[in-house]
Amino acid sequence: LTRINETLSRSKVSLIGISNDLRLKEFLDPRVFSSLSEEEIVFRPYDASELKTILAERAQMAFREGALSDGALSLCAALAAAEHGDARRALDLLRVAGEVAERKGAKVVTEEHVREAEKLIEHNRVVEAVANLTLHSKLVMLSVFHLVRANGYKATTGEIYEVYTELCGELGVTPLTQRRVSALVNELDALGLINAQITSMGRYGRTKKIRLEVTRTLIKEAFSGDSRLGRLIEYEPRCLSQNGRV
Repeated sequence: LTRINETLSRSKVSLIGISNDLRLKEFLDPRVFSSLSEEEIVFRPYDASELKTILAERAQMAFREGALSDGALSLCAALAAAEHGDARRALDLLRVAGEVAERKGAKVVTEEHVREAEKLIEHNRVVEAVANLTLHSKLVMLSVFHLVRANGYKATTGEIYEVYTELCGELGVTPLTQRRVSALVNELDALGLINAQITSMGRYGRTKKIRLEVTRTLIKEAFSGDSRLGRLIEYEPRCLSQNGRV
């Protein structure tokens, strides 16, 4: 396909590739890459001013005149710009803030409504993300939850696997290998539910330290509706008590 123009006489074909991964070119076959004669264009995230302009245009269609304060509009733009510069995020904030104001019977959408909307969106994001996890990913998530509750801050992959295997035993399921669990940790990290960082331990080498990226209260809420795993929230792993962590 990259050489199709060599056989065309009356027309030309241009190829456009769009990716969020800056390493995309590294995965291309060298022969394909050499025939591209590519030009790379990087689209930067929207800044707060640009997002506010986008929101203002949409707000004219969605809100009555005077129903949206300038402060609320600016805050939606600022919050979205600080996170990813994503226009969809800004529009979601504005929409949910309007819904919050409507439920409260307010005549004007204020910054307070935007702050509440931000919390609601985060809550729904976490609950939905946890609900869509596989069984073993949920068990890994619960393992991190128990370790952070016991240790106060971070856990290692070895500690997570120890708790995970015990939770599997409680449910009567066969645990995955430690290598596979480590991969699940990376997947949860990519989802933004946990944070996994490689830490140097000096002469003992390097290890991965894992912490929760969402509050424990939110994790409890996310699992409360799970008939099978909900009871494991209050479970106290024996391996932690034996090691003197709880």
